[in-house]
Amino acid sequence: MGTGEAKGDRGGGGHRGSGGSRHGAGELGPGGSGAGRAHGVWPCSIGENIQLLVDRPDGTYCFRLHRDRVYYLSEKLLKLAASIPRESLVAPGTCFGKFTKSQKFRLSVTALDFLAPYAKYKVWVKPGSEQSFLYGNHVLKSGLGRITENTAQYQGVVVYSMADVPLGFGVAAKSTQECRKVDPLAIVVFHQADVGEYVRNEDTLT
Repeated sequence: MGTGEAKGDRGGGGHRGSGGSRHGAGELGPGGSGAGRAHGVWPCSIGENIQLLVDRPDGTYCFRLHRDRVYYLSEKLLKLAASIPRESLVAPGTCFGKFTKSQKFRLSVTALDFLAPYAKYKVWVKPGSEQSFLYGNHVLKSGLGRITENTAQYQGVVVYSMADVPLGFGVAAKSTQECRKVDPLAIVVFHQADVGEYVRNEDTLT
């Protein structure tokens, strides 16, 4: 989500949606919000559509930080999780990603189903290149089916099959205009995450 931020502060950190309300992204613990963390940049841009993730028809949702991971959960579940000792809590909701040791935020493939419907920038790969991407490889120009117009270089994108099935996340290595002129073996999308991780990294996904 190019410009979205995961934030926290002491006494009630939060993500501020376009409507001005605060939705917590502080650390989870017995007392709810705790010490927060520095902001991280979401690689996949959904812009103002982030408000649709927070204010949903089935209730209000929020982002919460727990053990260097950012989780997405309903406020109802948040209240229940707050009663569990922090050291005993494994995963309070859906993991959207984690902070690395260098404090950079990395999206997890478990966020794909939530972010894909609202992505502003998309890339479609040809059937012959799907398997390569699902094994963790970058997308080459020869495997590129389509790309959203006006996609800038280094813009976060959602990678789809030609049948519009979301496959994972990536970063545009070339702009839309550059993709039209590059060599067939040039990398056009850097791989970040893919649904093949559910098999390859089954033990570590949370």
